[in-house]
Amino acid sequence: MNRAVLPAALVITLALAVTGGQPPAAHAATTTSVTVDGKQGGRTFDGVGAISGGGGNSRLLVDYPEPQRSQILDYLFKPGYGANVQLLKLEIGGDANSTDGAEPSVEHVKGTVNCSAGYEFWLAEQARARNPHIQFYGLAWAAPGWIGGGTNYWTKDSVDYLVSWLGCAKSHGITVSYLGGRNEKGHDKAWYESLRSTLNADGYGKIKIVGDDSVGWKVADDMVADPAFNAAVDVAGSHYPCGYKSAATTCTSTANALATAKPLWASENGSLDVDSGAAALVRSITRGYIDAKLTAYLNWPLVAAITPNLPFATVGLAVTPSPWSGSYRLGKETWAMAQFTQFTSPGWKFIDSASGYLGGDRANGSYVSLRSPDGKNYSTIIETLSATADQSIHVKVAGGLSTGTVHVRATNLNSANASDYFVPLPDLSPSNGAFSLTLKPGFVYSLSTVGGQGKGTSAAPANRAMSLPYNDTFDGYVPGTEARYVADMQGSFEIRACRNGRTGMCEQQVAPVKPIEWQGDSDAYALAGDTTWQNYTVSVDVNLQQAGTVELIGRADKQARPQNKQAGYELRLSDTGSWVLAKNDTTGTLTTLASGTTTAPGLNSWHRLSLDLRGSTVTAKLGSTALTTVTDSSYASGQIGFGVVGYQTDQFDDLTVTP
Repeated sequence: MNRAVLPAALVITLALAVTGGQPPAAHAATTTSVTVDGKQGGRTFDGVGAISGGGGNSRLLVDYPEPQRSQILDYLFKPGYGANVQLLKLEIGGDANSTDGAEPSVEHVKGTVNCSAGYEFWLAEQARARNPHIQFYGLAWAAPGWIGGGTNYWTKDSVDYLVSWLGCAKSHGITVSYLGGRNEKGHDKAWYESLRSTLNADGYGKIKIVGDDSVGWKVADDMVADPAFNAAVDVAGSHYPCGYKSAATTCTSTANALATAKPLWASENGSLDVDSGAAALVRSITRGYIDAKLTAYLNWPLVAAITPNLPFATVGLAVTPSPWSGSYRLGKETWAMAQFTQFTSPGWKFIDSASGYLGGDRANGSYVSLRSPDGKNYSTIIETLSATADQSIHVKVAGGLSTGTVHVRATNLNSANASDYFVPLPDLSPSNGAFSLTLKPGFVYSLSTVGGQGKGTSAAPANRAMSLPYNDTFDGYVPGTEARYVADMQGSFEIRACRNGRTGMCEQQVAPVKPIEWQGDSDAYALAGDTTWQNYTVSVDVNLQQAGTVELIGRADKQARPQNKQAGYELRLSDTGSWVLAKNDTTGTLTTLASGTTTAPGLNSWHRLSLDLRGSTVTAKLGSTALTTVTDSSYASGQIGFGVVGYQTDQFDDLTVTP
């Protein structure tokens, strides 16, 4: 195969040496000798992947134009092209915010299932089309409010709901390999046992159950103490076992976790910037196995397909906030992950005796070795991310593993130049089954007898603001789906047939009761548009279906957690005619700027709300009637939005933004 020409800087900094089986007498501060022996044991590698959800962080990806959407998907999932995600955890939507948005349930009302809801199944289809071997893992954060009386998730209702979701996955041609209970909410042992028996009875006996997707290893304590619970759980999954938002220099499991004899996973890690988080990603995988025998790593999240005013806006493998421009940005994390996924596959075996710390010192870096199931091929991944000097590693191959050509790729995580990521280096030809390599500080190296690695070349266009005027009549969408660019923050806004004499399609809030929430409560609302919009008029037709209040949002600025802390201006109108123009801030403090009463709009009729924002002047209108004009300079730019105060199933139509 053709090998890429090395950048000049890498020719200088990446010194490779093949020395007839002997370690070089080089200037390296440390020399490490490793025997990669195919007869030596270790745990089974379950994969490296990422999480879509928890929540709303993949929302804007589906709205990207071609060819950029396919380019991004290729970088995420296509083998030999980019991150090559091996495990994809999908949020099982619950109509409530689970960090950066609310993901829709497939069953807002018990017994009414909509398998077209949301975008997670679409994403899974796209991932599977690129990599038929990818494995899927479902997990709930929130849940629709009909479950457990709206307060208790751990009931038969939620088991039935998960089975409904699995049925939807099946209808999309998606085979789910793993299923969890609820994200970071502990566990109910009897519930997990009920889930296992239900899956077995309903034809899902091959699905493995992960418990319990929380911080720590309490689940393992209960597994060791309770044989029935232990039998129900196939994988013990802990969140952030290498530390939350840490450098991941040390990872932990427990004696009880190891005693379960079940696979141990870092079932959520990450939460770090697309670039600066790459080093922790690498260490979490290598040191996760060395320190804690963790056999899978899932990065949160997959992408930051959210607008920049939301929390964690640059966290993921890529940043994709601008579907109207097609602009996107890959991070170092993409290539850090590729250093593992393009050289291994789930089902490979770790070689414990060929995994450890360079020179026996954690500060020098770490390495892990794995072999293929047939015992022929191997890969060794090495990180020197905290090292301060050159080092040498001398590798001896034994135990029936291939002594043929070794392919090498390296990523310089100290570099800001994308040409220094996932760089192909000259192949190594072992002599008498041995070779040596000089390692530079700040790098990740992958050495493998398996070829086929590659680095995609697609480039993104420049970012630009979303142009005005903007209008969406919501006609032309498939009922039960989401409107383009509209991101649910709480509740669920779906396309439904318009009511009360209006033809065509409308947006409707369809979560009829308060969900079982993962984080705090708020109004049910959605955001759309560009955070850089400054002076504009936003208008929307509203139809109140039940007694209550609708709202129109302008200049939606920064959002803090939970989602009730959304800065911006809000015009609220009740069915009785009372109205309020207010501003909210990132502490969740709602300040009334003006209020009053107008002719009651009543129920089941259409009315147009407008907010005009010009400099520090904010004018609110109902139809052609001005309700108030105020002066306030708190927010100069931001998105638009609409919603309901509560969970009424109100409708919205003809959303318009004019400059």
